[in-house]
Amino acid sequence: MLVIAVVAIVGAGAFAVVASNRVKGSASKTAAAYFEAWRKGNVDGMARLVYQPPADYTARHRALSEELHVESIQLTPGPLKSTGDGSAEVPFAGVRRLAEFGAWPFDGILRLGVRDRAWKVLWAPETLHPLLKDGGRLELDEIDVSAAELVTSEGEKIPNDSYAEAYLNPLKPEFEQVGFGWQLVLKTPGQPDRSLLTKQPEANVERTTLSRPVQAAAARALDGIEDSTIVVIRPSTGEILGLADRLEDNYSAVRDVFPPGSVFKTISAAALLKKGLDPSAQVACPATYTIPGFRTIPNDGEVDRGLVSFTDAFAHSCNTTFVEQATTLLSSEELVETAAEWGFGRPIMTGIGGTCGTVPETDDMDLLAENAIGQGEVVTSPLCMAALAAAVQSGTWRSPRLLSKAQVRRIDGEPVPDVQLDERIVAALRNMMTAVVDHGTASEAGLPEGVAGKTGTAEVGEGVTPHGWFLGYRDDLAFCVFVRNGGSGRSAAVPAAVRFLNGL
Repeated sequence: MLVIAVVAIVGAGAFAVVASNRVKGSASKTAAAYFEAWRKGNVDGMARLVYQPPADYTARHRALSEELHVESIQLTPGPLKSTGDGSAEVPFAGVRRLAEFGAWPFDGILRLGVRDRAWKVLWAPETLHPLLKDGGRLELDEIDVSAAELVTSEGEKIPNDSYAEAYLNPLKPEFEQVGFGWQLVLKTPGQPDRSLLTKQPEANVERTTLSRPVQAAAARALDGIEDSTIVVIRPSTGEILGLADRLEDNYSAVRDVFPPGSVFKTISAAALLKKGLDPSAQVACPATYTIPGFRTIPNDGEVDRGLVSFTDAFAHSCNTTFVEQATTLLSSEELVETAAEWGFGRPIMTGIGGTCGTVPETDDMDLLAENAIGQGEVVTSPLCMAALAAAVQSGTWRSPRLLSKAQVRRIDGEPVPDVQLDERIVAALRNMMTAVVDHGTASEAGLPEGVAGKTGTAEVGEGVTPHGWFLGYRDDLAFCVFVRNGGSGRSAAVPAAVRFLNGL
Protein backbone atom coordinates (compact mmCIF):
# COMPACT_ATOMS: atom_id res chain seq x y z
CA MET A 1 0.00 0.00 0.00
CA LEU A 2 2.85 2.36 0.85
CA VAL A 3 4.53 1.67 -2.48
CA ILE A 4 1.30 2.34 -4.33
CA ALA A 5 0.83 5.62 -2.47
CA VAL A 6 4.35 6.79 -3.28
CA VAL A 7 3.89 5.93 -6.91
CA ALA A 8 0.63 7.86 -6.96
CA ILE A 9 2.22 10.89 -5.41
CA VAL A 10 5.15 10.80 -7.83
CA GLY A 11 2.77 10.41 -10.75
CA ALA A 12 0.68 13.37 -9.64
CA GLY A 13 3.79 15.48 -9.23
CA ALA A 14 5.01 14.62 -12.71
CA PHE A 15 1.61 15.54 -14.20
CA ALA A 16 1.69 18.86 -12.40
CA VAL A 17 5.13 19.66 -13.87
CA VAL A 18 3.99 18.76 -17.38
CA ALA A 19 0.84 20.80 -16.96
CA SER A 20 2.77 23.76 -15.62
CA ASN A 21 5.16 23.74 -18.67
CA ARG A 22 2.38 23.57 -21.26
CA VAL A 23 2.46 26.82 -23.49
CA LYS A 24 -0.54 27.95 -25.47
CA GLY A 25 -0.06 28.55 -29.17
CA SER A 26 3.27 29.24 -30.89
CA ALA A 27 5.41 32.26 -31.71
CA SER A 28 4.70 31.95 -35.42
CA LYS A 29 0.92 31.74 -34.94
CA THR A 30 0.88 34.74 -32.60
CA ALA A 31 3.01 36.79 -35.03
CA ALA A 32 0.80 35.84 -38.00
CA ALA A 33 -2.35 36.76 -36.09
CA TYR A 34 -0.87 40.10 -35.02
CA PHE A 35 0.15 41.04 -38.56
CA GLU A 36 -3.25 40.01 -39.91
CA ALA A 37 -5.10 42.14 -37.35
CA TRP A 38 -2.72 45.07 -38.06
CA ARG A 39 -3.39 44.87 -41.78
CA LYS A 40 -7.14 45.01 -41.15
CA GLY A 41 -6.85 47.86 -38.68
CA ASN A 42 -8.26 45.69 -35.91
CA VAL A 43 -6.46 47.43 -33.07
CA ASP A 44 -8.51 45.69 -30.35
CA GLY A 45 -7.57 42.34 -31.83
CA MET A 46 -3.92 43.40 -31.85
CA ALA A 47 -4.13 44.46 -28.20
CA ARG A 48 -5.37 41.02 -27.14
CA LEU A 49 -2.16 39.52 -28.51
CA VAL A 50 0.09 41.95 -26.61
CA TYR A 51 1.47 41.24 -23.16
CA GLN A 52 0.29 43.96 -20.80
CA PRO A 53 -0.45 46.58 -23.47
CA PRO A 54 -0.21 50.18 -22.22
CA ALA A 55 -3.44 51.94 -21.40
CA ASP A 56 -3.09 54.17 -24.44
CA TYR A 57 -2.21 51.33 -26.82
CA THR A 58 -5.37 51.63 -28.91
CA ALA A 59 -5.32 55.43 -28.78
CA ARG A 60 -1.72 55.54 -30.00
CA HIS A 61 -2.40 53.41 -33.03
CA ARG A 62 -5.50 55.29 -34.05
CA ALA A 63 -3.95 58.69 -33.39
CA LEU A 64 -0.93 57.90 -35.57
CA SER A 65 -3.12 56.82 -38.47
CA GLU A 66 -5.37 59.83 -38.14
CA GLU A 67 -2.65 62.44 -37.60
CA LEU A 68 -0.48 61.19 -40.45
CA HIS A 69 -3.48 60.69 -42.75
CA VAL A 70 -2.64 57.01 -43.29
CA GLU A 71 -4.74 55.54 -46.08
CA SER A 72 -3.46 51.96 -45.94
CA ILE A 73 -0.63 49.82 -44.62
CA GLN A 74 1.23 46.88 -46.14
CA LEU A 75 3.19 44.46 -43.95
CA THR A 76 5.62 41.83 -45.19
CA PRO A 77 6.97 39.61 -42.38
CA GLY A 78 10.35 37.93 -42.66
CA PRO A 79 11.32 34.54 -41.16
CA LEU A 80 10.80 34.03 -37.43
CA LYS A 81 14.03 33.85 -35.44
CA SER A 82 14.45 32.26 -32.01
CA THR A 83 16.31 34.59 -29.66
CA GLY A 84 16.44 32.32 -26.60
CA ASP A 85 14.34 30.08 -24.41
CA GLY A 86 10.80 31.39 -24.76
CA SER A 87 11.63 34.42 -26.94
CA ALA A 88 11.59 35.13 -30.67
CA GLU A 89 11.38 37.96 -33.15
CA VAL A 90 10.09 38.59 -36.67
CA PRO A 91 11.70 41.29 -38.83
CA PHE A 92 9.22 42.90 -41.18
CA ALA A 93 8.96 45.51 -43.91
CA GLY A 94 6.09 47.95 -43.84
CA VAL A 95 4.71 50.58 -46.17
CA ARG A 96 2.26 53.20 -44.97
CA ARG A 97 0.50 55.14 -47.71
CA LEU A 98 0.06 58.73 -46.57
CA ALA A 99 -2.54 60.93 -48.24
CA GLU A 100 -0.09 63.83 -48.71
CA PHE A 101 3.10 61.92 -49.52
CA GLY A 102 2.16 58.55 -50.97
CA ALA A 103 4.10 55.42 -50.02
CA TRP A 104 6.28 55.79 -46.92
CA PRO A 105 8.26 52.59 -46.24
CA PHE A 106 9.72 51.52 -42.91
CA ASP A 107 11.37 48.46 -41.37
CA GLY A 108 10.56 47.04 -37.96
CA ILE A 109 10.93 44.07 -35.63
CA LEU A 110 8.06 42.29 -33.89
CA ARG A 111 9.34 40.79 -30.63
CA LEU A 112 7.57 37.90 -28.90
CA GLY A 113 7.96 36.01 -25.63
CA VAL A 114 6.23 33.46 -23.46
CA ARG A 115 4.25 35.20 -20.77
CA ASP A 116 1.66 33.53 -18.51
CA ARG A 117 2.10 30.25 -20.43
CA ALA A 118 1.26 31.86 -23.79
CA TRP A 119 3.16 33.43 -26.68
CA LYS A 120 2.59 37.17 -26.58
CA VAL A 121 3.75 40.20 -28.51
CA LEU A 122 6.23 42.22 -26.45
CA TRP A 123 5.10 45.64 -27.67
CA ALA A 124 7.05 48.90 -27.52
CA PRO A 125 6.42 52.22 -29.33
CA GLU A 126 9.10 51.35 -31.91
CA THR A 127 6.98 48.35 -32.93
CA LEU A 128 4.53 50.89 -34.36
CA HIS A 129 7.41 52.72 -36.07
CA PRO A 130 11.16 52.57 -35.26
CA LEU A 131 11.36 56.38 -35.05
CA LEU A 132 9.03 56.36 -32.02
CA LYS A 133 11.79 54.94 -29.83
CA ASP A 134 13.03 57.12 -26.96
CA GLY A 135 9.84 59.13 -26.79
CA GLY A 136 9.83 60.24 -30.42
CA ARG A 137 6.63 61.65 -31.94
CA LEU A 138 5.61 61.93 -35.57
CA GLU A 139 3.63 65.01 -36.54
CA LEU A 140 2.20 66.19 -39.83
CA ASP A 141 2.40 69.97 -40.04
CA GLU A 142 0.75 72.26 -42.53
CA ILE A 143 3.12 74.90 -43.90
CA ASP A 144 2.12 78.12 -45.62
CA VAL A 145 3.92 78.68 -48.90
CA SER A 146 3.60 80.87 -51.95
CA ALA A 147 5.20 79.28 -54.96
CA ALA A 148 6.14 80.67 -58.35
CA GLU A 149 8.72 79.45 -60.81
CA LEU A 150 10.05 81.46 -63.73
CA VAL A 151 11.40 79.40 -66.61
CA THR A 152 12.88 80.01 -70.03
CA SER A 153 10.83 80.40 -73.17
CA GLU A 154 11.43 76.70 -73.82
CA GLY A 155 9.90 75.83 -70.42
CA GLU A 156 13.26 74.84 -68.93
CA LYS A 157 14.89 76.01 -65.73
CA ILE A 158 16.91 79.21 -65.89
CA PRO A 159 20.62 78.25 -66.12
CA ASN A 160 22.56 78.30 -62.86
CA ASP A 161 24.67 81.40 -62.20
CA SER A 162 22.83 83.16 -65.00
CA TYR A 163 23.38 86.69 -63.61
CA ALA A 164 19.65 87.26 -64.18
CA GLU A 165 18.60 86.59 -60.59
CA ALA A 166 18.39 90.28 -59.68
CA TYR A 167 15.53 90.62 -62.18
CA LEU A 168 13.79 87.27 -61.78
CA ASN A 169 13.60 87.04 -57.98
CA PRO A 170 11.74 90.35 -57.50
CA LEU A 171 9.40 89.32 -60.31
CA LYS A 172 8.23 86.09 -58.65
CA PRO A 173 5.66 87.75 -56.33
CA GLU A 174 3.73 88.78 -59.45
CA PHE A 175 2.95 85.10 -60.08
CA GLU A 176 2.83 83.56 -56.62
CA GLN A 177 -0.30 81.72 -55.58
CA VAL A 178 -0.91 81.55 -51.84
CA GLY A 179 -1.34 77.95 -50.72
CA PHE A 180 -0.02 75.43 -48.24
CA GLY A 181 2.16 72.36 -48.17
CA TRP A 182 2.88 69.56 -45.72
CA GLN A 183 5.83 68.54 -43.61
CA LEU A 184 6.26 65.28 -41.69
CA VAL A 185 8.36 66.03 -38.61
CA LEU A 186 10.02 63.79 -36.02
CA LYS A 187 10.10 65.31 -32.55
CA THR A 188 12.36 63.60 -30.02
CA PRO A 189 12.88 64.96 -26.50
CA GLY A 190 16.24 66.72 -26.13
CA GLN A 191 16.88 66.76 -29.89
CA PRO A 192 16.09 69.29 -32.62
CA ASP A 193 13.05 68.61 -34.77
CA ARG A 194 13.86 66.57 -37.85
CA SER A 195 11.99 67.02 -41.11
CA LEU A 196 11.34 63.64 -42.73
CA LEU A 197 9.13 64.51 -45.69
CA THR A 198 8.12 67.80 -47.27
CA LYS A 199 5.58 68.46 -49.96
CA GLN A 200 5.38 71.87 -51.58
CA PRO A 201 2.40 72.79 -53.71
CA GLU A 202 3.01 72.88 -57.42
CA ALA A 203 4.58 76.17 -58.38
CA ASN A 204 2.80 78.53 -60.71
CA VAL A 205 5.13 78.25 -63.69
CA GLU A 206 5.51 81.34 -65.84
CA ARG A 207 7.57 81.41 -69.00
CA THR A 208 9.84 84.36 -69.57
CA THR A 209 11.22 85.32 -72.98
CA LEU A 210 14.72 84.22 -71.97
CA SER A 211 16.26 81.61 -74.23
CA ARG A 212 18.16 79.00 -72.31
CA PRO A 213 21.11 78.72 -74.74
CA VAL A 214 21.31 82.50 -75.23
CA GLN A 215 21.14 83.20 -71.48
CA ALA A 216 23.78 80.57 -70.77
CA ALA A 217 26.10 81.93 -73.48
CA ALA A 218 25.68 85.51 -72.21
CA ALA A 219 26.37 84.54 -68.61
CA ARG A 220 29.45 82.49 -69.43
CA ALA A 221 30.79 85.29 -71.64
CA LEU A 222 30.81 87.54 -68.56
CA ASP A 223 32.56 85.07 -66.26
CA GLY A 224 35.68 86.83 -65.05
CA ILE A 225 34.56 90.26 -66.28
CA GLU A 226 33.54 92.38 -63.33
CA ASP A 227 31.03 95.22 -63.56
CA SER A 228 29.64 94.12 -66.91
CA THR A 229 26.40 93.18 -68.63
CA ILE A 230 25.05 91.68 -71.84
CA VAL A 231 21.48 92.33 -72.99
CA VAL A 232 20.18 90.29 -75.94
CA ILE A 233 16.97 90.98 -77.87
CA ARG A 234 15.13 89.25 -80.71
CA PRO A 235 14.64 92.11 -83.23
CA SER A 236 11.54 90.62 -84.85
CA THR A 237 9.58 90.53 -81.57
CA GLY A 238 11.38 92.64 -78.96
CA GLU A 239 11.71 89.60 -76.69
CA ILE A 240 14.65 89.73 -74.30
CA LEU A 241 16.51 86.50 -75.02
CA GLY A 242 19.36 87.10 -72.59
CA LEU A 243 19.89 89.37 -69.60
CA ALA A 244 23.18 88.70 -67.84
CA ASP A 245 23.98 91.49 -65.41
CA ARG A 246 27.15 91.65 -63.31
CA LEU A 247 27.04 95.40 -62.75
CA GLU A 248 28.18 96.33 -59.27
CA ASP A 249 27.11 98.96 -56.72
CA ASN A 250 23.42 98.10 -57.34
CA TYR A 251 23.53 99.36 -60.91
CA SER A 252 21.04 97.86 -63.34
CA ALA A 253 21.41 97.24 -67.07
CA VAL A 254 17.69 97.89 -67.41
CA ARG A 255 16.97 100.83 -65.13
CA ASP A 256 20.23 102.82 -64.88
CA VAL A 257 21.80 105.09 -67.48
CA PHE A 258 25.41 105.83 -68.40
CA PRO A 259 27.28 108.00 -70.93
CA PRO A 260 27.17 106.01 -74.19
CA GLY A 261 30.22 107.38 -75.96
CA SER A 262 30.49 106.52 -79.62
CA VAL A 263 27.68 103.97 -79.74
CA PHE A 264 25.45 107.06 -79.71
CA LYS A 265 26.93 107.95 -83.10
CA THR A 266 24.37 105.48 -84.45
CA ILE A 267 21.69 108.03 -83.50
CA SER A 268 23.75 110.98 -84.71
CA ALA A 269 24.36 109.18 -88.00
CA ALA A 270 20.60 108.59 -88.36
CA ALA A 271 19.97 112.30 -87.78
CA LEU A 272 22.62 113.29 -90.38
CA LEU A 273 21.26 110.76 -92.90
CA LYS A 274 17.78 112.14 -92.31
CA LYS A 275 19.18 115.62 -92.97
CA GLY A 276 20.48 114.46 -96.34
CA LEU A 277 24.11 113.46 -95.76
CA ASP A 278 24.89 110.56 -98.10
CA PRO A 279 26.73 107.51 -96.70
CA SER A 280 29.25 107.73 -99.56
CA ALA A 281 29.80 111.49 -99.21
CA GLN A 282 33.44 112.48 -98.67
CA VAL A 283 33.93 114.12 -95.29
CA ALA A 284 36.98 115.29 -93.38
CA CYS A 285 38.39 113.30 -90.47
CA PRO A 286 41.21 115.51 -89.17
CA ALA A 287 43.13 114.85 -85.96
CA THR A 288 41.27 117.72 -84.28
CA TYR A 289 38.39 119.97 -85.22
CA THR A 290 37.68 123.41 -83.79
CA ILE A 291 34.07 124.51 -83.83
CA PRO A 292 34.17 128.10 -85.17
CA GLY A 293 34.12 130.30 -82.10
CA PHE A 294 33.97 127.34 -79.74
CA ARG A 295 36.06 124.45 -78.45
CA THR A 296 38.36 121.98 -80.15
CA ILE A 297 37.46 118.26 -80.27
CA PRO A 298 40.17 115.61 -80.92
CA ASN A 299 39.97 112.14 -82.42
CA ASP A 300 41.01 109.28 -80.20
CA GLY A 301 44.79 109.41 -80.31
CA GLU A 302 44.47 112.47 -82.56
CA VAL A 303 44.52 110.24 -85.63
CA ASP A 304 44.22 112.15 -88.93
CA ARG A 305 42.42 110.13 -91.61
CA GLY A 306 42.03 112.94 -94.14
CA LEU A 307 39.03 112.67 -96.47
CA VAL A 308 36.91 109.54 -95.98
CA SER A 309 33.38 108.48 -96.80
CA PHE A 310 30.76 109.15 -94.17
CA THR A 311 30.45 105.35 -93.81
CA ASP A 312 34.16 105.02 -93.06
CA ALA A 313 34.03 107.97 -90.65
CA PHE A 314 31.41 105.95 -88.76
CA ALA A 315 33.44 102.74 -89.07
CA HIS A 316 36.55 104.41 -87.62
CA SER A 317 34.46 106.45 -85.15
CA CYS A 318 35.84 109.84 -86.18
CA ASN A 319 34.91 112.30 -83.45
CA THR A 320 35.98 115.24 -85.58
CA THR A 321 33.76 114.23 -88.50
CA PHE A 322 30.68 113.87 -86.35
CA VAL A 323 31.30 117.12 -84.47
CA GLU A 324 31.79 119.09 -87.69
CA GLN A 325 28.79 117.58 -89.44
CA ALA A 326 26.48 117.77 -86.42
CA THR A 327 27.32 121.37 -85.56
CA THR A 328 27.04 122.37 -89.23
CA LEU A 329 23.91 120.45 -90.31
CA LEU A 330 21.90 119.73 -87.15
CA SER A 331 20.12 121.67 -84.47
CA SER A 332 19.84 120.33 -80.96
CA GLU A 333 16.10 119.85 -81.52
CA GLU A 334 16.72 117.68 -84.59
CA LEU A 335 19.16 115.45 -82.69
CA VAL A 336 16.64 115.08 -79.85
CA GLU A 337 13.84 114.32 -82.32
CA THR A 338 15.84 111.57 -84.01
CA ALA A 339 16.81 110.06 -80.67
CA ALA A 340 13.11 109.95 -79.75
CA GLU A 341 12.32 108.02 -82.95
CA TRP A 342 14.88 105.40 -81.87
CA GLY A 343 13.56 104.99 -78.31
CA PHE A 344 14.99 107.81 -76.20
CA GLY A 345 12.45 109.35 -73.84
CA ARG A 346 9.88 106.70 -74.74
CA PRO A 347 8.38 104.38 -72.07
CA ILE A 348 9.73 100.85 -72.10
CA MET A 349 7.33 98.05 -71.14
CA THR A 350 9.45 95.05 -70.16
CA GLY A 351 7.52 93.65 -67.21
CA ILE A 352 10.53 94.49 -65.00
CA GLY A 353 10.70 98.23 -65.53
CA GLY A 354 13.31 99.98 -67.61
CA THR A 355 14.41 103.22 -69.16
CA CYS A 356 16.08 104.22 -72.39
CA GLY A 357 17.80 107.48 -71.55
CA THR A 358 17.74 111.16 -72.39
CA VAL A 359 19.18 113.58 -74.91
CA PRO A 360 18.58 117.07 -73.53
CA GLU A 361 18.06 120.05 -75.78
CA THR A 362 20.69 122.77 -75.55
CA ASP A 363 21.61 126.17 -76.96
CA ASP A 364 25.26 125.54 -76.14
CA MET A 365 27.21 124.65 -79.30
CA ASP A 366 29.95 122.92 -77.30
CA LEU A 367 27.35 120.75 -75.54
CA LEU A 368 25.67 119.90 -78.86
CA ALA A 369 29.07 118.75 -80.16
CA GLU A 370 29.64 116.59 -77.09
CA ASN A 371 26.13 115.15 -77.23
CA ALA A 372 26.62 114.20 -80.88
CA ILE A 373 29.50 111.90 -79.92
CA GLY A 374 27.75 110.44 -76.88
CA GLN A 375 29.39 112.58 -74.24
CA GLY A 376 28.04 115.80 -72.76
CA GLU A 377 24.67 115.20 -71.13
CA VAL A 378 23.53 112.18 -73.16
CA VAL A 379 22.88 109.06 -71.06
CA THR A 380 21.39 105.68 -71.92
CA SER A 381 20.89 102.17 -70.58
CA PRO A 382 22.43 98.98 -71.97
CA LEU A 383 18.84 97.77 -72.54
CA CYS A 384 18.16 100.79 -74.75
CA MET A 385 21.30 100.22 -76.80
CA ALA A 386 20.34 96.58 -77.36
CA ALA A 387 16.92 97.82 -78.55
CA LEU A 388 18.70 100.29 -80.85
CA ALA A 389 20.71 97.49 -82.45
CA ALA A 390 17.51 95.44 -82.80
CA ALA A 391 15.78 98.37 -84.51
CA VAL A 392 18.59 98.68 -87.07
CA GLN A 393 18.36 94.97 -87.82
CA SER A 394 14.57 94.82 -88.18
CA GLY A 395 13.71 98.33 -89.32
CA THR A 396 11.21 98.64 -86.45
CA TRP A 397 11.73 99.95 -82.94
CA ARG A 398 10.01 97.70 -80.42
CA SER A 399 9.85 97.98 -76.67
CA PRO A 400 11.89 95.11 -75.22
CA ARG A 401 9.98 92.72 -72.96
CA LEU A 402 10.87 89.87 -70.62
CA LEU A 403 7.36 88.42 -70.34
CA SER A 404 4.46 87.59 -72.62
CA LYS A 405 2.55 90.51 -74.05
CA ALA A 406 -0.42 89.68 -71.84
CA GLN A 407 1.65 89.67 -68.67
CA VAL A 408 3.47 92.88 -69.64
CA ARG A 409 0.09 94.52 -70.20
CA ARG A 410 -1.11 93.30 -66.78
CA ILE A 411 2.00 94.58 -64.97
CA ASP A 412 2.96 97.70 -66.93
CA GLY A 413 -0.25 98.71 -68.66
CA GLU A 414 -0.95 99.18 -72.35
CA PRO A 415 2.12 98.42 -74.47
CA VAL A 416 4.08 101.07 -76.34
CA PRO A 417 3.30 100.86 -80.07
CA ASP A 418 6.02 99.75 -82.48
CA VAL A 419 7.66 102.45 -84.58
CA GLN A 420 8.37 101.84 -88.27
CA LEU A 421 11.65 103.52 -89.20
CA ASP A 422 12.75 105.13 -92.45
CA GLU A 423 13.88 102.26 -94.69
CA ARG A 424 16.53 104.38 -96.42
CA ILE A 425 18.14 105.35 -93.12
CA VAL A 426 17.90 101.80 -91.77
CA ALA A 427 19.60 100.37 -94.86
CA ALA A 428 22.40 102.92 -94.61
CA LEU A 429 22.97 102.20 -90.91
CA ARG A 430 23.18 98.47 -91.61
CA ASN A 431 25.95 99.08 -94.14
CA MET A 432 27.75 101.44 -91.79
CA MET A 433 27.60 98.99 -88.88
CA THR A 434 28.85 96.23 -91.18
CA ALA A 435 31.82 98.44 -92.06
CA VAL A 436 32.68 98.80 -88.36
CA VAL A 437 33.24 95.03 -88.13
CA ASP A 438 34.67 94.68 -91.63
CA HIS A 439 37.44 97.29 -91.47
CA GLY A 440 36.62 99.65 -88.60
CA THR A 441 37.04 99.70 -84.84
CA ALA A 442 35.72 96.14 -84.36
CA SER A 443 37.63 94.53 -87.24
CA GLU A 444 40.00 91.58 -86.79
CA ALA A 445 38.64 90.98 -83.29
CA GLY A 446 37.37 87.45 -83.86
CA LEU A 447 33.70 88.32 -84.37
CA PRO A 448 31.79 85.64 -86.31
CA GLU A 449 30.78 86.25 -89.90
CA GLY A 450 27.55 88.21 -90.34
CA VAL A 451 27.94 90.46 -87.31
CA ALA A 452 27.41 94.20 -87.64
CA GLY A 453 27.91 96.63 -84.79
CA LYS A 454 29.28 99.80 -83.25
CA THR A 455 31.92 100.25 -80.57
CA GLY A 456 31.88 102.99 -77.98
CA THR A 457 34.25 104.38 -75.38
CA ALA A 458 32.64 106.78 -72.92
CA GLU A 459 34.81 109.18 -70.95
CA VAL A 460 33.57 109.52 -67.39
CA GLY A 461 36.00 111.90 -65.72
CA GLU A 462 39.63 112.82 -65.39
CA GLY A 463 41.70 109.85 -64.26
CA VAL A 464 38.73 107.46 -64.34
CA THR A 465 38.76 104.44 -66.64
CA PRO A 466 36.13 104.91 -69.38
CA HIS A 467 33.12 102.68 -70.00
CA GLY A 468 33.39 100.16 -72.83
CA TRP A 469 30.41 99.56 -75.15
CA PHE A 470 29.63 97.37 -78.12
CA LEU A 471 26.20 97.00 -79.69
CA GLY A 472 25.42 94.85 -82.67
CA TYR A 473 23.35 92.16 -84.32
CA ARG A 474 23.56 88.96 -86.32
CA ASP A 475 20.48 87.53 -88.00
CA ASP A 476 17.47 87.78 -85.64
CA LEU A 477 19.58 88.48 -82.58
CA ALA A 478 20.69 91.89 -81.33
CA PHE A 479 22.83 92.63 -78.31
CA CYS A 480 24.62 95.22 -76.22
CA VAL A 481 27.76 94.59 -74.18
CA PHE A 482 28.63 97.16 -71.52
CA VAL A 483 31.67 97.06 -69.25
CA ARG A 484 31.50 99.79 -66.64
CA ASN A 485 34.92 101.45 -66.19
CA GLY A 486 36.36 98.63 -68.28
CA GLY A 487 38.30 100.57 -70.89
CA SER A 488 37.68 101.06 -74.59
CA GLY A 489 34.84 99.38 -76.42
CA ARG A 490 37.28 97.43 -78.57
CA SER A 491 39.41 96.17 -75.68
CA ALA A 492 36.69 95.59 -73.07
CA ALA A 493 33.32 95.00 -74.75
CA VAL A 494 34.15 93.41 -78.10
CA PRO A 495 35.99 90.39 -76.59
CA ALA A 496 32.97 89.64 -74.41
CA ALA A 497 30.75 89.82 -77.50
CA VAL A 498 33.08 87.40 -79.27
CA ARG A 499 32.82 84.90 -76.41
CA PHE A 500 29.06 85.30 -76.31
CA LEU A 501 28.49 84.80 -80.03
CA ASN A 502 30.92 81.90 -80.25
CA GLY A 503 29.23 80.31 -77.24
CA LEU A 504 25.79 80.12 -78.87
